[in-house]
Amino acid sequence: MTITQGPINLDQWMKEAKTDPAASQVGMFLLHNGVVRETPRVLAREGLDDGSKVRGMTFSYDAEKVNQAISETSAMEGILYIKVWLNSGRLEVGEDIMYVLVGGDIRPHVIDGLQFLVEKIKTQCVVEIEHKQQRI
Repeated sequence: MTITQGPINLDQWMKEAKTDPAASQVGMFLLHNGVVRETPRVLAREGLDDGSKVRGMTFSYDAEKVNQAISETSAMEGILYIKVWLNSGRLEVGEDIMYVLVGGDIRPHVIDGLQFLVEKIKTQCVVEIEHKQQRI
């Protein structure tokens, strides 16, 4: 249950998850795939339109904080499997920012675990700097 790097192969991720020692207890997997969007964060989250659109972003993360968030999530009730991949550097619209895979015993636990982990990563572990352009 750590951060992975390199190219993503989701089929391989699922094969690994389903052969994990805890796999026989897992009833559900959920996958989050965050991507760079054109809509600025302030518009998407707060409804404030500053007249710009995102052309890309610079993304970085604190691996120690991410691993701590993974540890906290893995301690949640019913959470049995976690895998996280985070991109870094200059990213363009449509590029992957992160993948988070959470497996657990029942749907409510897995949904709660995924929500908790993604929120923790987004609010406490990463730096996202949007590169904007004014709309014409």
